[in-house]
Amino acid sequence: MKVATLQENLRQALLVRIRNGELTGLSLALKAGFQQAHISNFLNRKRSLSIAGMDRILRVQHLSVLDLLDPDEVNRRATILPSSDTRFHSVPLVAGPLAAKSDRIRYVDAKDVLKVEGSFLNSLRAETMTDRRHWTRFVALRVEAREGMSMFPRLLPGATVLLDRHYNSFKPYRRNEANIYAVRVRGDCVIKYVEMAGKELLLRPHNQAYPVGVLQVEAGRKPADYLIGRVCYVGFET
Repeated sequence: MKVATLQENLRQALLVRIRNGELTGLSLALKAGFQQAHISNFLNRKRSLSIAGMDRILRVQHLSVLDLLDPDEVNRRATILPSSDTRFHSVPLVAGPLAAKSDRIRYVDAKDVLKVEGSFLNSLRAETMTDRRHWTRFVALRVEAREGMSMFPRLLPGATVLLDRHYNSFKPYRRNEANIYAVRVRGDCVIKYVEMAGKELLLRPHNQAYPVGVLQVEAGRKPADYLIGRVCYVGFET
């Protein structure tokens, strides 16, 4: 991989964070010690960064060069080769805030790594309303007690849900069946049905004993920005 490709991957990672409201060009310039015009020119592909400049941005954004690499190329060049059993893919099990805020998931930040059949993952349709090409597509979450009971019997406390983060469309995945989503709420995520109502999102439980939540869409953000991903599989331990 060339340095120019690393710079483009860094640019895309920063643009995703800006679109998600986690960062602004001005705040990045101040933290990294650049003029705002310098950062703006970089983000708009009018200039490149020096190696030292890239290091400064990586440091203040808590990123590593490894976050900018193509995972397939890393695997090809890794000292420890990936499993020869290509029937299964590794999916990181993560905490809710990490799934909600991080576009790329590092395995070092995962609580565990689950093995999921590749044929199943490859069969799933993506449906994005915002650019998520650089996002780690599949992540798993462990459902907390209240969230599990609010979606009973579709979910149970302690269930493991698989999220497709390349599906943040309100379009039903299956005809006449409501999607279940992980939704970004105050930096964490909740598991609910979601409906649009003007400039608000209605977060509906399956269990009618629990209240409907209302999430105000902030100015400059899109409703789809709050959809972390579609729940595409639910697993229960017995």
